[in-house]
Amino acid sequence: MKLKPVRALMAAAILLTGTSAADAHIVAARLGDFYMGASHPLTDLQDVVLWIATGMLAGTLGASKGRWLIPVFPIGLLVGLSLAPVFATVSTQLADATMMLAIGMLLAAAAQVPTLVLCAIAFAVAVIRGAANGAELGPETDRLLFAAGLACVGYGAITLTMALTVLFKRNADSVTSWRAIAVRALGGWIAAIGLMMASLVLAS
Repeated sequence: MKLKPVRALMAAAILLTGTSAADAHIVAARLGDFYMGASHPLTDLQDVVLWIATGMLAGTLGASKGRWLIPVFPIGLLVGLSLAPVFATVSTQLADATMMLAIGMLLAAAAQVPTLVLCAIAFAVAVIRGAANGAELGPETDRLLFAAGLACVGYGAITLTMALTVLFKRNADSVTSWRAIAVRALGGWIAAIGLMMASLVLAS
């Protein structure tokens, strides 16, 4: 008889534990779409190269021009994500390659790009890559959480890359300094990657 209260308490504890585990699983599943949006671009080479190239281009032009990309780039990602269902069957590989080639050549030439043109380039890159990321989503994905994660990582990536480039070039005395040459050389490599990608796409 005395065991009944103990058994009742054990049963209640098991039920509470099961409920807590279920709630935790639901929360983890919901937040999983946010983390998927934040991590998905980091697993795609085209995202990594284009985002870094865009941030570097903004950084070489200085903080006064580059800071406009802080809101422009995440907004472009969200616009591209919203357009993903419309362009789900369209490949972005040629557009990605073209943007890599263009940005790489601008970096290699140390071109002084106007702020409006810089924002247009960054917005175009963000829309293209936002659509590419959104095209792979399944119907079970919470698009709002995915969009929040994508926008957050886009903001962080473009801001960090731009800031590091500004700091790296701050001590460059002239366009012939090794720091300036290193940035231009990296731009040449990015342009070469874009050219090879475009060639492969057109040849297929």
